[in-house]
Amino acid sequence: MKTRLGILSLLFMMLGCSSPSPNSSGTGDEAEAASKIQAPEGFVAEVFAKDLGRGRHIASRKNGDLYLRLSVPENGRSIVALRDTNEDGEADIQEYFEELEGGTGIKVHNNYLYFSTDLKVYRRRFSGNELVPSGELELILSLDPQNQHAAKPLAFDDEGNMFVTIGAPSNACQEPSRTAGAAGLDPCPLLETSGGIWKFSANKLNQTFEDGENYATGIRHAVGIYYNKKHQSLYAMQHGRDQLHEFWPDLYTQKQSAELPAEEFLRVEEGSNFGWPYCYYDWQKYVRILAPEYGGDGDSVGRCSSADLPLMGFPGHWAPNALEFYYGDQFPVSFAGGAFIAFHGSWNRAPFPQQGYKVVFVPFSGKELMTGYQTFATGFAGDNDEPESPGSAEHRPCGLAVGADGCLYISDSMKGWVWRIRHTGS
Repeated sequence: MKTRLGILSLLFMMLGCSSPSPNSSGTGDEAEAASKIQAPEGFVAEVFAKDLGRGRHIASRKNGDLYLRLSVPENGRSIVALRDTNEDGEADIQEYFEELEGGTGIKVHNNYLYFSTDLKVYRRRFSGNELVPSGELELILSLDPQNQHAAKPLAFDDEGNMFVTIGAPSNACQEPSRTAGAAGLDPCPLLETSGGIWKFSANKLNQTFEDGENYATGIRHAVGIYYNKKHQSLYAMQHGRDQLHEFWPDLYTQKQSAELPAEEFLRVEEGSNFGWPYCYYDWQKYVRILAPEYGGDGDSVGRCSSADLPLMGFPGHWAPNALEFYYGDQFPVSFAGGAFIAFHGSWNRAPFPQQGYKVVFVPFSGKELMTGYQTFATGFAGDNDEPESPGSAEHRPCGLAVGADGCLYISDSMKGWVWRIRHTGS
């Protein structure tokens, strides 16, 4: 990866993203933290902002402003607006706003800032070049509470539709839940109201669940979703189920349980069914496998032969939390149209070290994948890229945005840092 990108980097000059000025304050803690992030040759990681709070997704506006959604409010406010007024690569204005509970989803769409809690979706309209949208707070959608997998990421098409993940409040639809040897409910009643992606109007106020349409099902939880307007297609990153060895020790070793099932990169069409909870994807065998809760033995396919397949699978329990396609003009042309994925790191690889905590790149040619993934940025977790637990990681990448300058911005859920990765042209 480094060799290939290093050669490409020699062929392209930097087109958009500015370098820090000589008077930039990016020293001390910022310089040390940035130096730990390892990017390919020809790229550099810089700290754009730090200590903002527990960041989730991040959104970019065409004027260069960024908006970070916080999972826990700071001083009663749950969104941070960031502006770099002197173009030195650091956010010299940081303004907190929105006295609401925390959440995950945030997007700039049609001159509105949309943002979600675990139960609701709101929006505010921008006026001119203001940093914080001054429009009236409008309630777009209200949903019922969930006791797990409650994050509500957002995506929008050009036809007035808003896509919202409603994750399944379950691991594998067992009864009792998360119990060794317990069978799964068949059919799984949770699929009527969760375990998929729903489509709502982006402009109608005060919608409820009944106003939506189940766009795709069989998705346990997709925190990273992205509507690619070039492809006219929705994409998602599914979190695979947990605890195969813990609940089915006669079928799965601890090592198998650490690697399975795949974290799935999905192209989501209307009516797609990706098989949860009856099936999971084995990234080593390239096939959907019947889940043990439904009679599977780790090899049998059975009813899963009819479930839709992912574009590709990643090793288990990396926890993909953001997906962003690159259509900027600052990176080399080999990145054009490809997808970046932020892996947040998980807990279910024990007793083995945890993995994830990285950003990877998946190259595309038009709508088709070109090759497998390539590691793009690592070092977020600290000196040890495989911490014993998520809590011992120094940082955890959670959100992605391509800025107006063409740089890639990465948010952190531990301390609220935001990195900017730019191509240096050399």
